[in-house]
Amino acid sequence: MEAHYLENFVQSVFDAIGGAEGKTFVVGGDGRYFNAEAIQTILRMAAANGAKHVITGRGGLLSTPAASNLIRKNATDGGLILSASHNPGGIDEDFGLKFNIPNGGPAPEAVTNAIFEATCNINRYLTLDTPAIDLETIGETLVGKMTVSVVDPVADYAELMEELFDFTAIREHIANGFEIRFDAMHAITGPYAKAILEDALGAPSGTAINAIPLEDFGGGHPDPNPAWAKDLMNELMSDDGPDFGAASDGDGDRNMILGRNCYVSPSDSLAVLTANAHLAPGYANGLAGVARSMPTSCAVDRVALELGIECFETPTGWKFFGNLLDAGKATLCGEESFGTGSDHVREKDGLWAVLLWLNILASRKCSVSELLLTHWEKYGRNYYSRHDFEALPIADANALMARVSGQLNDLPGKSFAGLEVTKADSFAYEDPVDGSKSSNQGLRIQFSGGARAVFRLSGTGTEGATVRLYVEYLETEPSKLNGDVQLTLAPVIEAAHEIADIAKLGRPGPDVIT
Repeated sequence: MEAHYLENFVQSVFDAIGGAEGKTFVVGGDGRYFNAEAIQTILRMAAANGAKHVITGRGGLLSTPAASNLIRKNATDGGLILSASHNPGGIDEDFGLKFNIPNGGPAPEAVTNAIFEATCNINRYLTLDTPAIDLETIGETLVGKMTVSVVDPVADYAELMEELFDFTAIREHIANGFEIRFDAMHAITGPYAKAILEDALGAPSGTAINAIPLEDFGGGHPDPNPAWAKDLMNELMSDDGPDFGAASDGDGDRNMILGRNCYVSPSDSLAVLTANAHLAPGYANGLAGVARSMPTSCAVDRVALELGIECFETPTGWKFFGNLLDAGKATLCGEESFGTGSDHVREKDGLWAVLLWLNILASRKCSVSELLLTHWEKYGRNYYSRHDFEALPIADANALMARVSGQLNDLPGKSFAGLEVTKADSFAYEDPVDGSKSSNQGLRIQFSGGARAVFRLSGTGTEGATVRLYVEYLETEPSKLNGDVQLTLAPVIEAAHEIADIAKLGRPGPDVIT
């Protein structure tokens, strides 16, 4: 909000992409604090830089996947998306702005590096002095010589969802008594959920809760996980709760899936969707491949093997999936941080995942827990959890990573908590499409029998550093598929703590367990 800060960044984006002259962009965001003012600034600057056309949602609202869809559908030159993802909103919280390229996906490193270089050399920015631009009325208006099209933020996205999924089957399933609950967390997916789940699919009014986007997300943390969506969790973890529950995040690209007395881990969700996607019309011809981020569990790997398709393991960050999707090497992608998507857009997509789950359940005519158990009986279960140690002093976080990294060459053959290390490395990725390389993407420790521990430093927060410990354990014994997750993972957790000497952090335990 400081004078010139936003303007300098926006001008740097335009400079980095060869200018805005004659170009068309999508602009919109999640409705968080300062978005409305920022969009006015962006529109004036786009016009001053010679842009021909900007498409935005009414009120400046667009979910991130909906913005990606508009970029692709209208063959624009990219988009400026205002979001700080799942982080809190408000004057004392977070604000974000990113550029998405013409394929609808996040800018790759070549573009973000160019933007950074532009910020180092900027000596002017271009803007217009105009009255406030009306973004509440659907239609077209002029800003300077630039056309601004204000569109229904939901319509094009809802149309795409109806092409991908069997709305008739889902509608009938709901009409037959299948009860769902969707928590929009006072974030961007509220209007989308009301229009699609309630209006188009016939779910009762009130199915979508916390459905009005608020600048501060109602004072909550719009992160769809068991820790932050507590009310939804409490409602579903009950014998008389709804049949199906879901939540999405600040900008609508993440999802959490629940059944009655049943929590679906994001890794399991990706595996189940991959195994059953063919039941939805948009994926009836099969999948070209599937991709997962490295920390995501290996559950989907065995599904891909069964289907005879390739499974790609990438660094964390949705931009790494873009090349695979564009090249037709992958159709579905997912990550453990509650993100799942497909080649319909180039962002992860929370409501898309919810609708694919609903399509599968309507086709299978079973409960979430029954679908999960059937899946585990066929493929085995990867017990999985993520332990976050948040707001750490950066020196402490770096020291922990250094302790693990320094042992990698010596760990294979050693045993910890009864588990033998079979492989340990620092994950590096070479893009199979363009050959680009990314190193130091996390530390992997593989144990015998399919157990694994992964350590990563995360940079998505704005306070201190976060160390994420991911642990998984493969169980194929049918009688052990419904065990307690943390108890089953206890030996892997103990081994990871011993290797990293986590006690040196001085914490009684992780801040968040998912």
